[in-house]
Amino acid sequence: MLENCQNAKERWGGVSEIIDRWLKERQDLIVRYCDLVGKSKFDDVESAVKNFKTFCQVLLDYVSAGHFEVYEQLIEEAREFNDGGMELVKELYPKIQSTTEAALDYNDRFDKTPEELSELNALLPELSRLGERLEERFELEDMLIEKLHNAHADQVA
Repeated sequence: MLENCQNAKERWGGVSEIIDRWLKERQDLIVRYCDLVGKSKFDDVESAVKNFKTFCQVLLDYVSAGHFEVYEQLIEEAREFNDGGMELVKELYPKIQSTTEAALDYNDRFDKTPEELSELNALLPELSRLGERLEERFELEDMLIEKLHNAHADQVA
């Protein structure tokens, strides 16, 4: 997952400040995810709660930036150039929205701040499933960037 993020950053870095910042947020999200998922169980409740809260905040920031900054820019480019990009948006956006719902559901599940270690440890399998959805999301986002932004990068600049 982290390698794919680095590849995307290398391909699209510098093309757009918004996309660059967003890809850095993605990388931060992946690093925080890996730190959490690498645990088999948590022994320190306070530290684990702090790490989960930070992860969830980064997750929400990333998802929000995608919907309210990056996708808006990409959709606007697709409309402006009217070269088939809107069909791709109509195909991929519902799939991305599904991953957004999974992220929000996970955040809501954790937002109740588990008081016991057993509750935190129960979040690990859910975190793994969320990771699968995030990986799917990253692939879809990469397709949007490649097809909608890179195709017009020279004209947009």
